[in-house]
Amino acid sequence: MATLSNHVPDPRLITAFAEHREGPLHRINPWTKVGTVGALVIAVTVIDTLALLAGLYGAMLVVYGIAGLPYSRLVYWYTLPLLFIISVAGPLAFLEPGTPIGGALQTPLGGLSVTWAGVALFSELTCRSLTVVTFVLTASMTTRYADVVYLLGRLLPRPVDQIALLTYRFTFIMIETLEDLVKAALSRGANFSEFWSNKRLYARILGMTMLSAIEQSERLVKSMEARGYDGDITLYGDVSRPPVHELILVGGMYVAVVGYSAVVVYGVRV
Repeated sequence: MATLSNHVPDPRLITAFAEHREGPLHRINPWTKVGTVGALVIAVTVIDTLALLAGLYGAMLVVYGIAGLPYSRLVYWYTLPLLFIISVAGPLAFLEPGTPIGGALQTPLGGLSVTWAGVALFSELTCRSLTVVTFVLTASMTTRYADVVYLLGRLLPRPVDQIALLTYRFTFIMIETLEDLVKAALSRGANFSEFWSNKRLYARILGMTMLSAIEQSERLVKSMEARGYDGDITLYGDVSRPPVHELILVGGMYVAVVGYSAVVVYGVRV
């Protein structure tokens, strides 16, 4: 999606890494990656120590590198989650009570300052969010499309699995349509550097993209029905059970996370 922005994950590039690269994480069973999701979500939820959260995030970055994935792309792709983190967690850094850092900014409502506790809270939320984002990107770029389709068909109820599959496939058409409109606008001298001064152009491009998507979706439905589509996309493929050592690894993750939650968070005595 380089034509639009390097800051948005490109599903075509993600799929290319998954299909044509070969690394240690590519050989891990997809069911193992699904099982890791639960342990990771529990971990980033219950851990309340900045050092441990930073260590977990650092470990995820190491795994990303071991998989042979580009850190340069990851830096750009962090833009969207960081915007969300700043918009949500940023104000909390000012509202958290504690020892202020430097002087206070005087406002009509009183003094406003960032505290050490606020910085720690912001850092914790950042580590939590970026850990999950990094894992999702790593898993997506190391799992073949056929395996993803099989897992969706097994895990999601019908017709949610069909909607997910069709949405994924139609995403590529939407991106190509949007890129064609952007190229056409640029060839006519359009400038996308400032949003507010070009808001009408953005609105027209978005509207044309939606209209084109509706038209193409209608043609797609008619084409699929003509080929016998009855609400079920047949999945040809199979994902075997994980090997024993991967099951032990995932089980160890859950034992560690649950044990930490019981002992440290809830104070259960062993």
